[in-house]
Amino acid sequence: MKKIFSLLTLLIAFFGTAQIVEPVKWSSSVVKVSDTELDLIITANIEDEWHLYSQFTPEGGATPLVFTYKNQRGNYQLVGKTKEGKYKKAYSDIFEIDEYFFSGVAKFTQRVKITNPKLKTIDVFAEGQACIDGKCTQTEANLKFKLPEIKVTETVSETASDSTDKPTDSVASTETDTTKQAASAEKDSTIEKPVEKEEKSLWTIFFLAFLGGFAALLMPCIFPMIPMTVSFFTKQSKTKAAGIRNAIIYGLAIIAIYVLLGSLITGIFGAEALNELSTSVTFNLIFFVLLVVFALSFLGAFEIVLPSSWATKIDSKADKGGVVGIFFMALALAVVSFSCTGPIVGTLLVESASKGGLAPIVGMFGFSLAIALPFMLFAMFPGWLNSMPKSGGWLNTVKVSLGFLELAFAFKFLSNADLVLQKHWLERELFIAIWIAVFAAWALYLFGKYMLPHDYEKADKIGVGRLVMAIIVTTFTFYMIPGLWGAPLKILSGLTPPVNYSESTSGFGNGGTSKSDLPEHAHAGPHGIIAFEDYEHGLAYAKKVGKPVLLDFTGDACANCRKMEDNVWSDQRILPILKEKVVLISLYCDRKIELPKDQQYVSKTTGKEVVTIGNKWTDFQISRYKSNSQPLYVIISNDGEDLEGFDPMAFNTDILEYKKWLEDGIALASKK
Repeated sequence: MKKIFSLLTLLIAFFGTAQIVEPVKWSSSVVKVSDTELDLIITANIEDEWHLYSQFTPEGGATPLVFTYKNQRGNYQLVGKTKEGKYKKAYSDIFEIDEYFFSGVAKFTQRVKITNPKLKTIDVFAEGQACIDGKCTQTEANLKFKLPEIKVTETVSETASDSTDKPTDSVASTETDTTKQAASAEKDSTIEKPVEKEEKSLWTIFFLAFLGGFAALLMPCIFPMIPMTVSFFTKQSKTKAAGIRNAIIYGLAIIAIYVLLGSLITGIFGAEALNELSTSVTFNLIFFVLLVVFALSFLGAFEIVLPSSWATKIDSKADKGGVVGIFFMALALAVVSFSCTGPIVGTLLVESASKGGLAPIVGMFGFSLAIALPFMLFAMFPGWLNSMPKSGGWLNTVKVSLGFLELAFAFKFLSNADLVLQKHWLERELFIAIWIAVFAAWALYLFGKYMLPHDYEKADKIGVGRLVMAIIVTTFTFYMIPGLWGAPLKILSGLTPPVNYSESTSGFGNGGTSKSDLPEHAHAGPHGIIAFEDYEHGLAYAKKVGKPVLLDFTGDACANCRKMEDNVWSDQRILPILKEKVVLISLYCDRKIELPKDQQYVSKTTGKEVVTIGNKWTDFQISRYKSNSQPLYVIISNDGEDLEGFDPMAFNTDILEYKKWLEDGIALASKK
């Protein structure tokens, strides 16, 4: 599993980072071809050792070059496609495909036919990717072509063979050389877009997405669906054969819904919508209520049944095996799971969508397949149980146990909403107290100390399996008790509110840092690390003390952020570095606190309104680092400059690797 996380981290870190450099300089010129046709010449001057990728570089690798021709309608028409000069071809070990790129100087030619004689300029937007030694950056330019005055006497034949004819228009004075270049470009770029090894690149997308799906299974929002799945299929699967059949239908439905739902949300709202959904207060509150209702039903308070008319229709079509119900269970899993897998799915869709074609579908299929496989096993499990003899009484014990789990996990969603709003209604001590009460009640039930409505009779003796489970639950209950006084409870990392989100004023989780020790605008972050929540204030302090900055793009409801803080930042090899050698600026990308009206604006990157603090830092992360998933860690100098050639770090629980990344970044920043 550690290897899976490492591969996933590499994927997100590679895709989600960028440096602010400008390795490509763009220029433009115009050559007249006939009385109505012109050649637009675009030149890219590329810095030494950098590569600019071709329009035809295969999918699955670097982003291809794209030209967008504006103000076309009623003014001009494109004649054919944009032609380019000869490119180089090299195999990429990272993407495992042949990539096509330019170095030095690259020229591109687009022929246009003018339909509006009054047209004075043509605007073209160029965007592509340039790379050096594995580090890549987006390059873009707005090019403006000033059109020459078109006169019949200055017509130049498209296939002019008389090289002694001299053009009279000064703009066309470079026609002979440019025509040769255009002809050469046409010869070199008439090759159809390469398709060799595309299948291999799609397999790479599938494999990485599949690993991402398995990593997502460890997210806390997935756990509540396990009891719901087992309980639902206990009724659906009366035999082992029915269990296998229903499980297969369930798995296929999960895959279909994930692919369709992910593609629709991304197509309509954009990939960042998935991240917004995962931190939505409304979304988390709805699922808190939903899981509490399910939990009470499991515990025997009432039965959740379909309306009688629905039940009659389903019974009349029993041969279909309750396909409708199975489909809605799959839909519930997909929607609930977005509460914490949204950032992973969003990153996956952003990258696969940039490659076009089948890549988004292949990526979502790989991700959903990894989610579906274990849930198919959970769906088969009740069929196996029901096929066993004397299953009635102890199956109710299983159902009640799942109800307690459901009730506990419901409070995770309520905690998410409270963290995003920063209301401090469900702080760490109260959350842990609720969990202690739930698990203690579960332990007493397993020990046979009381009965619930659906229990048949109070047993004088309990089975060995039930006793073992009771001991495990009791041990876990006692494990949580020290958390009321500030113990980190690393097993629950990502599930409980962070240690510093506490009602205690005595410094639990603050590492002994008192308010008198804090600089202006700072607060005691995790483990007593001095932290800022505003970029400008933190940067000013970093300049004052002469230390580099660790930007921490995080979220109040970000489970992986808490895992990093609880399991990596707390390590004695890491904590002294964070306390003494950097200035920590934590930017919360999911906070719904509204900005003052004079600070609200429309993002130049996404075109969306920036209204809340979370919007502001999300826009900052996307525009500067081309990433919208948290956590993301960036080391910058105390004058706010990124470190050239030094990439940010995403979620990574390898302490030694994180330590080396910190030390390398600090050393590089100290040289600036």
